[in-house]
Amino acid sequence: MHTNNSRRELFSSLASLGREKKEIKKVVVRPPYFENKDDFYKECASCDGVCASFCQEHIILFGDDKTPYLDFTVSGCTYCDECAKACPKGVLKLDSKKKVDVKFTIDILKCISWNQTMCFSCKDPCLENAIKFLGMFRPEINSQLCTNCGFCVKVCPTNAIIVGGD
Repeated sequence: MHTNNSRRELFSSLASLGREKKEIKKVVVRPPYFENKDDFYKECASCDGVCASFCQEHIILFGDDKTPYLDFTVSGCTYCDECAKACPKGVLKLDSKKKVDVKFTIDILKCISWNQTMCFSCKDPCLENAIKFLGMFRPEINSQLCTNCGFCVKVCPTNAIIVGGD
């Protein structure tokens, strides 16, 4: 009986290790139409957030500092230009259009495909075919093909897509 309790305590403590909260640095991802990041702090605080109301995917949110950022847990960026067209302060400009300034990676420990369960959730919404599988179980994001749209983030059932990962 003593052995079973010790074993139970051991497995309980091991299971709790995975549940400890890690200090994760939140990456602030800006809309892809800016020249200077400082302009967000200078101009956006006095704006009514017009850019967000024109976002077709509803991924533009505002931080405590009243600056816009993209939330890929909602959807992805279609690069439709509407937020830039609507920006009354000139922070977002069509002639400054570029890829979203962030890198996406796959956490192989969280990815169920990397853990031998067939899943193509991240690959399916990728219009650029930037997510390639080595065999059937090892997806990788090709940064040369990736447009940084973020559509893969929301659909991942285990939140294995890291926004801003190296």
